[in-house]
Amino acid sequence: METILPIKGKVNYAITLDASVWIFDDRKIELEDFLKFDDSIKKNENDYIRAQAERWERERTGIKPPVNKSIKRFEKERVLTGSFVIPLKPFLSNAEPASDKVQLESSDGNQHVLTMEEAMNGFLRFSKDGKPLREDGPTHFYFGDGSNASDPLKNILGITVI
Repeated sequence: METILPIKGKVNYAITLDASVWIFDDRKIELEDFLKFDDSIKKNENDYIRAQAERWERERTGIKPPVNKSIKRFEKERVLTGSFVIPLKPFLSNAEPASDKVQLESSDGNQHVLTMEEAMNGFLRFSKDGKPLREDGPTHFYFGDGSNASDPLKNILGITVI
């Protein structure tokens, strides 16, 4: 199954995303945490910024944190058994869209048109129980407000700015 998602259309930079590598991305969020919907977009964005600032400071000062093997083991287990989403905003922002409409293309022929705000606040689910979404993937789209939490847009293969 193909896990490549293009961002194309009215963008300054066409981008090709590979959902299979997002498991290594620090921006990923556990699905259960995302589904709480208590200002999760802002909270997750702030957590991400804080983590990146701490990483930058460690690199700048040359201080390496102590290695705790139990934490590494826990993280590995979490990745191998968890279900994750990733925010769409950083990818859309990097593509520099030149329109205010986004179309999500799916393998079942459905095309979902969203406003740019809905797309920027949205999340893509890319794993279930530590494995890629094979049957109805490669990604599912969730609105940032959780309005489609029980029925996400499935089979998303591409993103076109229209």
